[in-house]
Amino acid sequence: MCQLLGMNCNVPTDICFSFQGFRLRGGHTDEHKDGWGIAFFEGRGCRLFLDSKPAAHSPVAELVRDYPIHSLNVIAHIRKATRGSVALENTHPFMRELWGRYWIFAHNG
Repeated sequence: MCQLLGMNCNVPTDICFSFQGFRLRGGHTDEHKDGWGIAFFEGRGCRLFLDSKPAAHSPVAELVRDYPIHSLNVIAHIRKATRGSVALENTHPFMRELWGRYWIFAHNG
């Protein structure tokens, strides 16, 4: 099964510390090495970073780790594939636009 990290706050909060430990579970301290992603809101916009490489070894994850993320809402996901190939299109979270807003989704299984 995949692993999820979520944060919902009253004031913009730094996720970098929590993300660092979570990122290492993606292929270093755990077996979830089949891709990863993180999404967070900045104002009314949304940032989405995805990679099919293990999070622990991803240059994109290093960029995110060093990026000063301060957000009210964050969802991160590391994948252990049970179905589907290890590919960018199978990573989470994923974003959809509906009613003029961005919505972020991730699931486990």
